[in-house]
Amino acid sequence: MTEYGRGPGSEPWHPEDPLNGDQGWGGQQAAHGQSQYGGPQQPYPQDPYAQQPQQPYPQDPYAQQPQQAYPQHQQYGAPQDPYAQPQQHDPYAQQPQQPQQHDPYAQQAPQPQYNGGWDTGQQAAMPYGAPPNDPYGNGTNGYGESHDHYGTPEAYPPPQPPGRRAAAPEQAPPQNPDWDPDVPQEETHPFFTGADDDRDGRDPRDDDDEYDDDPRRGGGRGGSERRGKGKKKSRNGCACLVVAVVLAGGVGGAGYVGYTYWQNKFGAAPDYSGQGSGSVEVEIPEGALGNEIGSILKAKGVVKSVDAFIAAQAENPEGKSIQAGAYLLHKEMSAAEAVKMMLDPKSQNVLTVPEGWRNAAVYKLIDKKLGLKAGTTGDVAKKQAGGLGLPQWAKNHPELKDPLEGFLYPATYPAAKGMKPEAVLKQMVTRANEEYGKVDLEASAKKLGLKDPWQLMTVASLVQAEGKYKHDFDKVARVVYNRLKPGNVETNGLLDFDSTVNYAKSQSTLDIGSVKDLRQWKEPYNTYYIHGLPPGPINNPGNAALHSAMNPTPGPWFYFVSVTQDKTLFSVTNAEHNKNVAKYEEERKKSGQ
Repeated sequence: MTEYGRGPGSEPWHPEDPLNGDQGWGGQQAAHGQSQYGGPQQPYPQDPYAQQPQQPYPQDPYAQQPQQAYPQHQQYGAPQDPYAQPQQHDPYAQQPQQPQQHDPYAQQAPQPQYNGGWDTGQQAAMPYGAPPNDPYGNGTNGYGESHDHYGTPEAYPPPQPPGRRAAAPEQAPPQNPDWDPDVPQEETHPFFTGADDDRDGRDPRDDDDEYDDDPRRGGGRGGSERRGKGKKKSRNGCACLVVAVVLAGGVGGAGYVGYTYWQNKFGAAPDYSGQGSGSVEVEIPEGALGNEIGSILKAKGVVKSVDAFIAAQAENPEGKSIQAGAYLLHKEMSAAEAVKMMLDPKSQNVLTVPEGWRNAAVYKLIDKKLGLKAGTTGDVAKKQAGGLGLPQWAKNHPELKDPLEGFLYPATYPAAKGMKPEAVLKQMVTRANEEYGKVDLEASAKKLGLKDPWQLMTVASLVQAEGKYKHDFDKVARVVYNRLKPGNVETNGLLDFDSTVNYAKSQSTLDIGSVKDLRQWKEPYNTYYIHGLPPGPINNPGNAALHSAMNPTPGPWFYFVSVTQDKTLFSVTNAEHNKNVAKYEEERKKSGQ
C-alpha cells in the first residue's frame, strides 16, 4: 500500500514499531522529519496532499508507493491493512503500513491527489481515517474488509515506477541434450522431406478429409468448404513441381547461353567439309570486304557461316586479293575450298575493264566472255546507247564516234555465258554514273573555263592517253589547258596530240604520219587540224586521270616528253621541247627500245 504524508494529529512512524518491520535498512529507518543518515530532525510542517520527492535510495518512506487496485473507486480516509505480512529484504518491495487512528479531517470533501506524473493505470488509494468497511468515509458499512493481495508469497509483485523497475532476468534457452553442433542437422521442412506428398503411404487428401470433418474448422459451410481446403493443400505438390520446372528451365537456358557464348568466342566456326556439289553463280560487288563476301556466300548456300569464310580467307596468303565480279561456285563447300576456287581464274565469271581502254576493245572483251559473235556487243551499243542510262549532259553531241565512250567505267563486272550484252553494258554505265556523281563535274568545268562536264570528261580522257605515268597526270593536264588558251602562240590553239589521231584511225601506234599530212586531214578527232577539244572522250579514263583533269598543277608548260618511267621532261617553248625530244630519242636507243 502507498504511504502518504499525514496531516496534523497523526503519529510519526517509528522503526521500532513491530508493525512496520525492519525492511533491510540495517536496523534503523529515518523517522518523520529526520534525515536518513542520522542528522538532526527537520521541523517543517507536513502537507498531507503534497507529493514527496523520490530519493535514489533503496527505500524512501515518504515517496509515493504503488497502489492497490480496488474493485470500486474509494475516497481518502480508508485505513491501511494492519495485517499485511512483512516481506523479505527487497528495496523495491511494497512497505507494510502501521495502523492508523481516526483522522478528524477525513470527513472533509475529498480532493484529487496529483501522482507526480506517473500513471500506473490504478485507482487512487484511500485516505486515512475512514473505517475499513466504509469506502466513502461516512460511517456506513461497505463490502467488508479488503484483503491485501500483495501480502502473500503467491501474489504478483506490485507495479513499480519506471525509475525503480528492475530488468527481467534473461532466461537461458532450453538445452537439448541430444543436439550436437558438429553433426549436420536433418532437414525437416515438408518441401525437402516430401511430408506433404506421402505420409505413411497415405494420400494427402485423406488427411484433408479428416481435417475438414472437424466442424470447428468448417465454419458451418459444409462439404464445399472441406473440398476447398483439400484442394488448397493438394496444390503444394503442384507448386513444388512448377518451381522445379522453372528452376530447371532457367538452369538449362543459362547453360545454353553460356555454351553459345563460349562457342562464339572460342569454338570453331560452323563449316561444311569437302568441295561441295552442284553449281551456283555468285556476284561480288565492288569494294566488298571479307565479311560482306562471306554473307553473300552464306546466303547463296556456298559456305555454312561467315566466320568460317573470314578465317579461311585470313589463312590463305592470297585471300585478300579476291576481286569483285561473278563466280561460278559449288553449294555447301568448305570455306577453304571456296576461297581457293574464287582465286582460280577459271571459276571467275567476270571481265575487267582496264583504265584508258577504248570502247571498241571493251566490246570485243564482252563478246568473247559471253561467247557471242564478234561485233555483237558493238552493234547493241550503237542501237541502244540512249537506253543504257547516260546522263543528260552526255547526250546530243554531234560527230561522236561512239556515244558510250567514256562511260564504260574501268572496273570488274560479272559476265558469264547466257548473259545479254546490254545487261553488261548497263552495269558499266551505271557504275560510271555512280563514280562521276561523287564529284561535282559541272562546278569543276566552269572553274576551268569549260562548257560542261562533257568537255571535262574529254580532257580527262586526253590526260589518260597522253600521260604515261600517273605521277605526271597533273602536269599533263596543265599542258592541255595551256594549249587551249586563245592567245597561245606556241601551238596557236591546237592540241597536236597523237592519241586523238590514233583514236580516229582506230589504231595505237607512234608512227602516225607526217605533220604536214595531218594538217590537211579533215577529221573531227584530228587535233592537228581542229582547234580545241575533239567531239568527245577518246577512251574510258580512270579516277586518277579525272582527278588530275579537275585539279591541274599550275605551270607555263606547253610541251612534255617522257624520257623514262620516272622522268618526264616538260618545256615551255618549242625550241626547248625539240631539245627534249632529241634527248628522248637518245635515251630510247640506249635502252634498246
